[in-house]
Amino acid sequence: MRKYHRWLSVIFGVFLLWISITGVISQIPMWGEMFGGEGDADRPVAAAPAVPAGFTCPESMVCRPKPSGSRSWVGVVHHLHSGETFGPLGTVIATLSGLALVFFSFSGLWLYIQMWRNRKDRALKPGWFWK
Repeated sequence: MRKYHRWLSVIFGVFLLWISITGVISQIPMWGEMFGGEGDADRPVAAAPAVPAGFTCPESMVCRPKPSGSRSWVGVVHHLHSGETFGPLGTVIATLSGLALVFFSFSGLWLYIQMWRNRKDRALKPGWFWK
C-alpha cells in the first residue's frame, strides 16, 4: 500500500496542488460576504445590453447579462478548477485527481493505523503521535 501511496502522490501531487489553489481562489469573493462586506448579491444587476433587432431568446435557454466583477472571475476560476479550460483531457485529469485524493485519505489512514499497531506490538511508548 505504501508503494502505491508514494507513486500516486508523485504523479497527482501537482494536479492536487492546482485544484486546491484554484478552489481557494474561487472562494475569495464569498469571504467578503461572510465577514460583513458587500457581496455581489447586494449589488444591483446591470441593465441588459442592447440586443440586435429581431433577436429572441430560445425557449430552451435563459438569456441574462454577462456576470461582472468578482462573479465573472469565479466562473473563470471554476473552469480552471474543474479542468474544463483544458478540454476533455483536463476534466478527466481533474476527476482522476479527485479519486486520487480519496485514495490518499484512506491509504494514509491505513498506513497510520499499521504504524500505530506496529509501534504498540514492539512495546514502544504508546501514543497517537511520535517522533
